[in-house]
Amino acid sequence: MLITKQPVSIFWFRRDLRLSDNHGLYMALKSQYPVLAIFIFDFDILNNLTSKKDNRVAFILEALRQINTELVETGSSLYVLHDTPVAAFEKLTKEFEIRQVFTNNDYEPYAITRDKKIKDYLASKNISFHLYKDQVIFEEHEIIKTDGKPYTVYTPYSKMWKQKLEAESPIQFASEECLTQLLKKDPFPFPSLQDIGFETVEYKIPSMDIADGVIKNYHETRNLPGVSGTSEMSVHLRFGTVSVRRLVNLAKQFNEKWLNELIWREFFMMILFHFPSVVNHSFKKKYDKIAWRNADEEFKLWCKGETGYPLVDAGMRQLNETGRMHNRVRLVVASFLVKHLLIDWRWGEAFFAEKLLDYELASNNGNWQWAAGSGCDAAPYFRVFNPHIQTKKFDPEFVYIKTWIKDYKPGYLPEVVEHEFARKRALEVYKRSLAE
Repeated sequence: MLITKQPVSIFWFRRDLRLSDNHGLYMALKSQYPVLAIFIFDFDILNNLTSKKDNRVAFILEALRQINTELVETGSSLYVLHDTPVAAFEKLTKEFEIRQVFTNNDYEPYAITRDKKIKDYLASKNISFHLYKDQVIFEEHEIIKTDGKPYTVYTPYSKMWKQKLEAESPIQFASEECLTQLLKKDPFPFPSLQDIGFETVEYKIPSMDIADGVIKNYHETRNLPGVSGTSEMSVHLRFGTVSVRRLVNLAKQFNEKWLNELIWREFFMMILFHFPSVVNHSFKKKYDKIAWRNADEEFKLWCKGETGYPLVDAGMRQLNETGRMHNRVRLVVASFLVKHLLIDWRWGEAFFAEKLLDYELASNNGNWQWAAGSGCDAAPYFRVFNPHIQTKKFDPEFVYIKTWIKDYKPGYLPEVVEHEFARKRALEVYKRSLAE
């Protein structure tokens, strides 16, 4: 007797780890077949991580656990695979009669290459592959100049972005109301961190609930690391545990300065898409000529938070301990590495990529190149932050510093370099290198 498999649609979770207002999930649930929800722990990504204690992997697994709990309540389940994406779909096509695959767009170079491979594989099986816009309000080709070229300066990009937003308010997708369309079956086994080759870690995730007061006062408190004055939504945006459409609607209602920060995120994603060479090279090509000192011992002191500059050290210690760092402090520590120590911005970017819980290639790369002066719409190379002045302006009572440098007292460590000497040296090196 021939047993035919039940036709299904697949929804593939990636950077959209939520059941509510999920564009691709909504479209899958509106298809004509029951929906099998999957997630793939990608060998190609996990094998490149340097530590088996990785907060990001633990965060993803916990987000998936919450999704799975809700799916089980509907009589369905999340199928978590651990393989390369192509191998995972080869396995899936053997187990199920797949008619369609739905997922949300990802714009990083690796993701674009991966999705092309999956699309080609599925096409060979006569399975359609559908991509939807979900992690941004506007994709890379939606905000462009009249000549069809991408913007490379933030201000005109943001003006066009806001104009388009007014004309086309983002639609939210009630995917959470359609879960009855999920494939009904006994629960799949749910993996532990150990099952996918990682160790248990302890970390603290910011809440997804934002106090109205934080957003209303964001423009006044966002640069003060010693107070709870930021939304702390970056990790949730990174993994899609919160809808960007929801955040933009909040920003429109309460604070334009916060909206501007959300636009910066999309600006950098657009830059990465149109200029993928920025991953390894300066956006402004001549900045690849900078004669970096790249002193390894000084880099190690910066990594450990032992430069003798309190605000820099507090930031690096917060990063090492929690995987997070206040946004203003990120600018200070990046400027210090690049300008004071004359260490290649790529070294700092790679260290942040390893440590940051909210690591996102486009924003990390864009902000490091901004600090180095090498990026699009970057700070001019002759702007060198004075960490002492930054402290007086933004942490005058040393609240943030004393939180992360437990034994802080003046002169707690010798300064790795004197500020005025470092500033003059940086200006000379930049000027000489850029003139060549």
